[in-house]
Amino acid sequence: MSKHETFDLVIAANRLPVDRVVQPDGTVEWHRSPGGLVTAMDSVMRGRDGAWVGWAGEAGEAPEPFEEAGMWLHPVPLDADEIAQYYEGLSNDTLWPIYHDVIVPARFHRAWWRVYRTVNERFADAVSKVAAEGATVWIHDYQLQLVPALVRERRPDVKIGWFNHIPFPPVELFAQLPWRQQILEGLLGADYLGFQRVADAGNFVRACRQLLGLTTKGEVVTTSSQPARQVRASAVPISIDYAELEALSRTPEVRARAKEIRASLGNPKTLLLGVDRLDYTKGIRHRLKAYEELLADGKIAPPDITFVQVATPSRERVDAYKRLRTEIETTVGRINGMYSGIGAAAVHYLHHSYPREEMAALFLAADVMLVTPLRDGMNLVAKEYVTCRHDLGGALVLSEFTGAYHELHQAFVCNPHDIEGLKNTILRAIQTDPKDKRRIMRSLRRRIANHDVQQWASRFLANLDAAPHKPRRKAGEEAQPDAQAPPATDSPLVHRS
Repeated sequence: MSKHETFDLVIAANRLPVDRVVQPDGTVEWHRSPGGLVTAMDSVMRGRDGAWVGWAGEAGEAPEPFEEAGMWLHPVPLDADEIAQYYEGLSNDTLWPIYHDVIVPARFHRAWWRVYRTVNERFADAVSKVAAEGATVWIHDYQLQLVPALVRERRPDVKIGWFNHIPFPPVELFAQLPWRQQILEGLLGADYLGFQRVADAGNFVRACRQLLGLTTKGEVVTTSSQPARQVRASAVPISIDYAELEALSRTPEVRARAKEIRASLGNPKTLLLGVDRLDYTKGIRHRLKAYEELLADGKIAPPDITFVQVATPSRERVDAYKRLRTEIETTVGRINGMYSGIGAAAVHYLHHSYPREEMAALFLAADVMLVTPLRDGMNLVAKEYVTCRHDLGGALVLSEFTGAYHELHQAFVCNPHDIEGLKNTILRAIQTDPKDKRRIMRSLRRRIANHDVQQWASRFLANLDAAPHKPRRKAGEEAQPDAQAPPATDSPLVHRS
């Protein structure tokens, strides 16, 4: 290592926060990734002496550790077989379906599990290598659920937190996993566990009680280890960098681009927008069905109305995602064939990603934002749209099955499974008096401004810091019993509604 040998803050996530880009002259550059986690953690890491452990995104040998934008990056290698079994297999064809209401069936393969454990051990080794004595280790998401316990075995001196960016399922669904015990025990290696919703934290605590027979009290689980430890699990919903994105949306370039977008679409009276990763959890098929029926009913029609659906490519080698892409593209073709006029498309379908400036312009251009997942841990797109509407224009149609609903429940709320109800909600968002929509947007913006990503990170790290922990600082030193957990007085950042 060239920057420091070790670091006081170590982030571990499946991916590094950068993508490798090869220039025409053959030189390699690393560009900051556009994902929600990267955007959130970027502001957290700013000004901190921290390292980020993760996969660099390509099969084969990992690059040597390097510094990028003031952050020390420590790549973890994955070969093609490990990508297929740990990432595409166990993570996204087993855990992802179970954690998202089994919208598609989960697949269970013992070989996938063995590779998942091997990769988690590799991450734990890397974290242990770069963590300073007594460091804070912050592990992220469902791909690394064994890492907390594995790091604790290797480095009992560090403080370990884990945050789940996706839902945590009810015990009845989680119990289907053949490796449910190992996953729970892996997570209980942490000192503190953060979840998006109160229900997610509750699901985890109930799973520990019902499947492991552990004692629980409120948000605290008492482990069966010797000595026993107390692990707290609570809701700390993630957010965005409100100030940075709001400032971007106010720039003359973004505002001009928003006008250009509307003009290029024929200046419709109402522009509907959907922005999603191409995933079956996002409810894109349900959304298109509702839109198609509104067109068929004669309630809306081009050129007065048009719908732009941005679908970012995702997990394109997983069968369920291949089928989803085919279904959506077929549906878009049918809608346009039946309802479009010359120069007035009913649907504009865009299957690629865009830079933040373009997304901010799209948000500013859209009259109605459709955020209608069937299940989502948070959905930061909803918060990004609201943040960009500094003009107080627009309307947010929001699924009640997102984490964002618990904070932004004043939006036009829908049940995406109820197609008739979804149609009516879209019409309400279009037809509600602009003055009422401005009042709603003002309230939504206030909520996000007061609960931004810096506040989220501060709350998580404060909860982790408050967790009971007696580090063993010398090899072979006997562990001391942990202190009693503090009372669970930290109210979650979500509205109970």
